[in-house]
Amino acid sequence: MPEPLLSNRPSSELSNDRDIAEEDALLTGQPTDKSAPTARSRSWRVWREIGLFVWAVLATALVVILAVVYQKSVDKPSGSPRPSGKRNLIFMVSDGMGPTSLSLTRSYKQFENGLPFSEQLVIDQHLIGQSRTRSSSSLITDSAAGATAFSCGMKSYNGAISVTPDHEPCGTVLEAAKKAGYMTGLVVTTRITDATPACFAAHVNNRLEEDLIAQQMVGEYPLGRVVDLMFGGGRCHFLANGTDGSCRADDRDIVAVAKKNGFNYLDSRKSFDDLKGGKNIKFPILGLFAETDIPYEIDRRNENDIYPSLHEMAEAAMIALSEATKASEKGFFLMIEGSRIDHAGHHNDPAAQVHEVLAYDKAIDSVLNFLENDSTQGVMVSTSDHETGGLATARQLHATYPEYVWYPGPLANASHSAERLDLEYQKFMFSAPDASPDKITDFVKSSISEGLGIEDMSSDEVTNLVKDPSTALYQYADMISRRSQSGWSTHGHSAADVNIYSSDPKAAMPLVGNHENTEVGDFLREYLGVDVDAVTKELKEKGVKLMGADGVGWMGPVPEAGQRLDGQTHLASYGGDYRKRHLNHGRGCDCGH
Repeated sequence: MPEPLLSNRPSSELSNDRDIAEEDALLTGQPTDKSAPTARSRSWRVWREIGLFVWAVLATALVVILAVVYQKSVDKPSGSPRPSGKRNLIFMVSDGMGPTSLSLTRSYKQFENGLPFSEQLVIDQHLIGQSRTRSSSSLITDSAAGATAFSCGMKSYNGAISVTPDHEPCGTVLEAAKKAGYMTGLVVTTRITDATPACFAAHVNNRLEEDLIAQQMVGEYPLGRVVDLMFGGGRCHFLANGTDGSCRADDRDIVAVAKKNGFNYLDSRKSFDDLKGGKNIKFPILGLFAETDIPYEIDRRNENDIYPSLHEMAEAAMIALSEATKASEKGFFLMIEGSRIDHAGHHNDPAAQVHEVLAYDKAIDSVLNFLENDSTQGVMVSTSDHETGGLATARQLHATYPEYVWYPGPLANASHSAERLDLEYQKFMFSAPDASPDKITDFVKSSISEGLGIEDMSSDEVTNLVKDPSTALYQYADMISRRSQSGWSTHGHSAADVNIYSSDPKAAMPLVGNHENTEVGDFLREYLGVDVDAVTKELKEKGVKLMGADGVGWMGPVPEAGQRLDGQTHLASYGGDYRKRHLNHGRGCDCGH
């Protein structure tokens, strides 16, 4: 019977003893002792093994320490959020733009221009991560809480303008940048007093207090003036009640206050053109180019002689801020918002949406070109505060199993937004209150055909518009959505993660991957190397002395329990709440997005 495999092999203990003895002989030059190991040799082996173990532990620790030291010594401009020397930071917010907005717009651009399916948007080429968007009060954030996460680097409740859940002010990156010697700017296409821009230069318990926000943004609050440049809309909140175009609830002239605080004031396209693309700007400057929001790009492009575009305002701001900081040791911090992507989502208007995203993409291109050619190191970071509309490039129109189709063609046929068509319809009804049903029907058919490019309108679609003008905006938008088979799950916001982009993935390395939205705020302050906590302390100390005669603090009244500040008040634009607020404050108070 054959022996088992390896049956004649010595025991592991004896084999190990001999191996050690042979190793000792090689090291000492002495012959090996083939006899059985003694107690002394066994003791030596134990101590030798302990020594080898300790050496291995020390060597491993040394390697770890060296790795950490090496990581910290990586060249700062490319490997750390805080570079050395002078720097600029351009933070861009695509309000309401989720990942599907990019799919929608990319396909639209390819269709409209006959481009191959591989053609990308400019922004597509700079994707580095995603942001999670919940607020402290809801899994679905509004713009106020979302922007507070960026400006303060902390969570707060929906409706909070850079205040904490316990209604204390939190210092913002823009305020800290100004304190540190940076120049600062805000460029938006909505009201400059809207939630996102407000969160960088104001502190208010309730985002609806836009009159108060206007006062703070021109310097009427504990820190005084902190913004050097503001471009956008929202003129109505700066004009005294009773003045043409005002939506303020009081008779204060905030334009006059701004001028008293040193601001140069602009309110027209001509005055913007006189800035010579930013080469003829005197700081500080306040440019309010629309009574409320600057029109959707799909409409604004036909009114270019009235309103500047997002990329034009952004370019002027960058050039002016760069020139103003040329001799300074500090650069600038600029926030640029593609504000009305959000509104198109609220209105469920895909035609308006694609043009807003394309306008934002053009602004991204302008920023990238500026950074590439500017002598000061800088970085652009872009993200969204949330997604709006629950957009899907798909829609099931019938109970039968759906075809796998989405059509960008109907979006290309539209020449106006649903908002503009609704406005024209309301003007028609106001100017002709006694118009016959036939005359109203003719107007509606013409608006559908000329404004939306729809020739196959159904009798039900026309009849419903004639019967219920108050919901015309949503009816117009739905006609485009159905024909393009664009789907929407809400007129509010969603909890979807949103994308993060950067001009320099190495400089923005801390934002690579999936992050909480507050981490974006952390990056902003760390890149600039500014002390936001010190600003918070100063706000609290100085704010104690600013209690109003009515007992209300400088940040305005605290919202009552249960008051809706959850980002859904955009529906007030077209419901009973809007009409009540309209009577109190004027038509410029279509706010709450």
